[in-house]
Amino acid sequence: FSTQYRCYSVSMLAGPNDRSDVEKGGKIIMPPSALDQLSRLNITYPMLFKLTNKNSDRMTHCGVLEFVADEGICYLPHWMMQNLLLEEGGLVQVESVNLMVATYSKFQPQSPDFLDITNPKAVLENALRNFACLTTGDVIAINYNEKIYELRVMETKPDKAVSIIECDMNVDFDAPLGYKEPERRSNHQDEPTAFTGSGNRLDGKTKGIEPSPAPIAPSDIKRGIPNYEFKIGRITFIRNSRPQPKKTVDDVKLQRVGEAQRNRGQGGAARNYNLNPKRDFCLISSCLF
Repeated sequence: FSTQYRCYSVSMLAGPNDRSDVEKGGKIIMPPSALDQLSRLNITYPMLFKLTNKNSDRMTHCGVLEFVADEGICYLPHWMMQNLLLEEGGLVQVESVNLMVATYSKFQPQSPDFLDITNPKAVLENALRNFACLTTGDVIAINYNEKIYELRVMETKPDKAVSIIECDMNVDFDAPLGYKEPERRSNHQDEPTAFTGSGNRLDGKTKGIEPSPAPIAPSDIKRGIPNYEFKIGRITFIRNSRPQPKKTVDDVKLQRVGEAQRNRGQGGAARNYNLNPKRDFCLISSCLF
C-alpha cells in the first residue's frame, strides 16, 4: 500500500465531536478508501505506516486510529506535522510497513520542566499507550496535567523505527535540554551549632566558675597489700585485705582476762567429768592387799 494524501491538523477535522485525543498520540485518521484497499492486500496487523515528505526529505512512522477522513485527505497530530515540516494542505506519502518490536528506547526532554514530574517513567508509559511506533530523531508530545511536554527520541532498539504495541521495552532518559547540574557545596563549611546562646545556673552562680575539688592527702589513698612471700607457681588468696586496728594496753588486758575466764571454765568441767588419779591408786592398792 502506497499513496499520497493532503494532510491537515486535527483541528481542521469537521464534526461535532472533539478529537483532541488524536493530538495525544501517534496515530492518524485516513479516508475509508484506504481501508478498502488495505483489506484487499495481504498486510500484517496492526497496520503501521511510513509518512514521507518528499520536499524536505523527512520521514516518520505512525499507526491509524480511524478511517473517517474525507477522500484524498488525512489528519495528523500537530507534532507529527512539525517533524515532517508540513504545512496545512501539504502532500505526504503514506506507505504500509512492518516494524520490529521495540526492546529499548531513550528520550531527552526538551525542557527542564519535565523534572518536576514525580514519576516520569510512569507518566511516559501511560502516554505511550496512544502511540503505535517510535522513530529515532522524532520529537513527540505528551500531555500531562494540562501541560504539553516534548521529548526527543534519542535511540531505539533493535532498529531506528520500532513498534511499541504489546512489547516489553526498557525506557531511559537523557539530561533535559538546557539542564545544568546544581553546584556542589564545599566540605570546608563550618558545621552548624545546636545552641549559640548563654545559660543560667540554678544556684545563681556565674556560668564557667566551677568549685575547686578538695585536696586529697597521700595517706588517704588506699593501695593493695602486696604479698612479699609470693612464689612462682603458688597462688595465695588474701581473705582479709583490710589493715587490722592497732591494739592498746587496755585491749590486751581485756583479752587476757577473757582467756583466763575461758580456761577456768574448761578446768571445772574436767573436775566434774575426769577421774582423780590419787583416789583411783588407793582403791586399787586396797584391793590387791
